[in-house]
Amino acid sequence: MTDTLLPNGIKDGGGDSSYFRKGCNPFAQTGRSKLQNKRASLNQQIIKQMRMRAGAENLLKATSNNKVKEMVLLELSYVNSNLQLLMGQLEGLNSSVEVYQSAQETTANIPLIALGLKETKEVDFSTLFKDFILEHYSEDGNNYEDEIADLMDLRQACRTPSRNEAGVELLAKYFSHLPLMESRFFSPNRQTGIFFTWYDSFTGVPVCQQNLSLEKASILFNMAALYSQIGTRSDRQTITGLEEAISSFQIAAGILNHLKETFTHTPSYDMSPAMLSMLIRMMLAQAQECLFEKTALPGIRNQFYSLMKMAQEAAKVSEIYDQVHQSMIQTPIKDNVPFFWSTMSQVKTNHYRSMAHYFVASALLDHQLGPSDDEDQQEKTLSQVYDRLPEGRSPLDILKKKDERERIGKAHIRRAILGHEEALRIYSLCHHLNKLEVLQDILKASHQRSLNKYSENENEEEFADYTEAPDIISKTEHKAEMEFPATTKGPLSVFSAKQRWTAPRTIQLRPEDRDLGFTLKGETPVQVVSLDPLCQAAADGLKEGDYIVAVSDTDCKWMGVSEVMRLLKDVNEEGIDIQVVSMMDSNPPMPTKSATFCGNLPKTYSMICLAFDDDDKNPKSRKVTKKSSFISWGLKNKLKSASTLSLPTADHSGTLPWNKPCPTFPSSSSYNNDSALY
Repeated sequence: MTDTLLPNGIKDGGGDSSYFRKGCNPFAQTGRSKLQNKRASLNQQIIKQMRMRAGAENLLKATSNNKVKEMVLLELSYVNSNLQLLMGQLEGLNSSVEVYQSAQETTANIPLIALGLKETKEVDFSTLFKDFILEHYSEDGNNYEDEIADLMDLRQACRTPSRNEAGVELLAKYFSHLPLMESRFFSPNRQTGIFFTWYDSFTGVPVCQQNLSLEKASILFNMAALYSQIGTRSDRQTITGLEEAISSFQIAAGILNHLKETFTHTPSYDMSPAMLSMLIRMMLAQAQECLFEKTALPGIRNQFYSLMKMAQEAAKVSEIYDQVHQSMIQTPIKDNVPFFWSTMSQVKTNHYRSMAHYFVASALLDHQLGPSDDEDQQEKTLSQVYDRLPEGRSPLDILKKKDERERIGKAHIRRAILGHEEALRIYSLCHHLNKLEVLQDILKASHQRSLNKYSENENEEEFADYTEAPDIISKTEHKAEMEFPATTKGPLSVFSAKQRWTAPRTIQLRPEDRDLGFTLKGETPVQVVSLDPLCQAAADGLKEGDYIVAVSDTDCKWMGVSEVMRLLKDVNEEGIDIQVVSMMDSNPPMPTKSATFCGNLPKTYSMICLAFDDDDKNPKSRKVTKKSSFISWGLKNKLKSASTLSLPTADHSGTLPWNKPCPTFPSSSSYNNDSALY
């Protein structure tokens, strides 16, 4: 979708048309927006068919008429066929990776997989929030129409985030509001009547809940999806672009891991522990692939040690993709993951393993052990590449004996050829994969390069040699790791939906010898302590433990002791009015449960959120908002851009020169986030 973004509250200078607040234009006709629009349309058709199926199944249970049963069974078969077709179309959308790739890439890089954004329905907070404010906080909810409208605009904008850091910041800002919304409006003892509906990104099945756990989890999933889209869009023909891709995939993996560990009972299958574990592996595999490409980008030196190093790096990428493929073919993940994804992971497993064998073959066939070479170092390097050697052979024998060196080198090139042929065979089995001509070109070029290497060293006088090349130990100097954004601090625990107070009471303060008759404590809000029972304020109804919410016409719910004292210090003989509230005893909180409707079938889930801390451990860091209210969010939502990692990569097309110097690798930096997303 469009990446044009104007600052909040600024009109476009082009005329009367206003910008799309914080998000991107939902009507922009780009490849990614068209894909999301198709996904939303399919979700609506799927839910319609599921409702028809649920109705038919209910009728089948209720009727005893055989003729009616036959008609219902026929209708069910028709509806199930439609559902299969719709889910097949949804799988096709998840297999459309072309629109997520960088515009700069032509035939240089194998495409990467991006996650599609989860779709959701619109939610109207206005009426219910205003009613809750009046009932619970004893304030007129109409005074907060602008704040509620801003919140609804923010959520609406989150449905179409731009594919850059501004889009991530948008999702992060809304996510940081959710704990505050939960504290202020979602009481554990009552339901709000607000339903949040999200669609499974793989099956299109809707899930609906009344609490915020599904909303939080889905926003986190979309943040990870957006980072994966940023990663696939990065220009992998430059070091900067590769660093951006590496960082994006690592952050996506970190967010998905946080989602898996924090939200333990999400009813949507795309956020189940098994599915999230697979997605984490896939993000890290793509990060490792980008690390490999980064090492190869400047060129791989045609030198023994460089080739052996790249062989182990390629083997590492192959090993990780094999783990991804194994997790994708496990039940029930294989029933929900697009066939395109599992096929792509299998193709890459064979492709990078073949590249590893090609590099070892090149090191053995192109570089004989010379008088000036370090024999001990080469022996050590070769022994670390293999976990076992063919029987009767040692690393030193292979290095010093030309026949043995050529025999093992040819064995590696034969395994490379067979592996490339297997990758091409698997590629041909998936019709979605066949649309990626760039992938086919890379696979064919790699296969041809291995064939050329074999023909260069073929000896017609030799008998057939059936020596099998040993496996290559995977090893990397820079392993892809999850990046963990900082955790968010909880909202204020005093003014929340969990607590109940009396309606604000007006107390008139008249100082006696400049003594008000009580002292104050607390940061925000300020509480009355050490009340003199004989003072005028006590006689007027002030109690120990009361919270001061206003002094004269100044709202002071979010003011500290020093600020409230400044308002009270100049009280004259006529006195001043303050407003206070008293904490009421609450019933013991009941476990939060919410009715969940998944595929039109009611279920009950106990949603557990483990990561949020409601106690602000650093109260001095709180700031006074310009307009204090029960829904003043008071959070700073400016994100720092993520630090990038510099890690390894390799040449898979054969077009890069062998004699370019290898790059150096700076150390990774942690991902800092002042706005505290989690």
